[in-house]
Amino acid sequence: MSVTPEIDDSSHRRRRLQAVRLGALVRDHLGRQLTGSAEGFALGATLLEGDDAWVLLADTPERGLGPALAWSHRHGAARVHVLAERATGLLARRAAAFAWPIDVWHVDDRALLPAVAEPLTPPPPAAPEHLAMVPMIEAGGARAVVEHGVVIGEVRGLEVCRVTDDPATGAVRLEVGVGAHDREAFAIIHGDVPATDALAGVVAAVSEHRRVDAVQHPLQRLVPERLLRWRLEQDPSLVGLASVVAVEPPVARPNVADRMPCSAVGRAADGRAVAVVCTVGVDLDVIPYATDARLAAGGEPGVDVGGIETLVVAPARDVVPVTVELNERLAHSLSLVALSS
Repeated sequence: MSVTPEIDDSSHRRRRLQAVRLGALVRDHLGRQLTGSAEGFALGATLLEGDDAWVLLADTPERGLGPALAWSHRHGAARVHVLAERATGLLARRAAAFAWPIDVWHVDDRALLPAVAEPLTPPPPAAPEHLAMVPMIEAGGARAVVEHGVVIGEVRGLEVCRVTDDPATGAVRLEVGVGAHDREAFAIIHGDVPATDALAGVVAAVSEHRRVDAVQHPLQRLVPERLLRWRLEQDPSLVGLASVVAVEPPVARPNVADRMPCSAVGRAADGRAVAVVCTVGVDLDVIPYATDARLAAGGEPGVDVGGIETLVVAPARDVVPVTVELNERLAHSLSLVALSS
């Protein structure tokens, strides 16, 4: 029996509730009746009131600024108000990169409080005892990577192992597998296999599928933006650079399989540093993300980010008009690079 209608009804009810909530928040904030009507959208609710767009980000606000701006741009808004209950400091920081008037509001019960842009802080370091596992990762054939204090092993951009602390004993261990559930299942099935040997087997299997010319396979489709970054590391001439090196993302990635852009730093032939952002698929939030990557590449507070060349690299099919239009609304636009293959 299909449950799709129930799912659709539940989703519809939730969007209607978010629309009612947004209407009440804006009405109370403005202190008058509204001329427009709020409507639900994928991440919450939207409202066009005169020339102002009001967007409530109820779901994943950390990735919601781009979709909110895309909706506002499509509806010809002169000013944008973005509302959320969390991540408003991040949203305000990214909104400040636009020449478009954008106000970010923190939702506190029925009140809207002006959000304060939080600075982009350096990622935390990894624990020394976790870094001590790097030789084991490399011995298994994976590339050791540190992201926001977490030590992982990757094969062409796909995480295949992670250093963790045993929840019962606190001992440091290397877990093999793609994602938490895969690591848990792998430990149950292959618990008696030495970690390095187990990792080598996974690396071999993943390498077979993480090739540009490989037959379509789930392992190839996972985090394709990181596979694209790996390609640029192997052949930086694809984007006109002399070298490309992967770097930590400006904000931590929630889960191994989450689709979000990834960062790198390139070097031009004349030695100039270039920030690089890779994305695959139509990602409405790639431009706001890239402003953070540009900030991270700047290094020091107060740096004029307009002077930091930043490439946003994507397959040609994924550089859609709305991405171009949002880029043009930045105070300092980025360079969009469309790869033909």
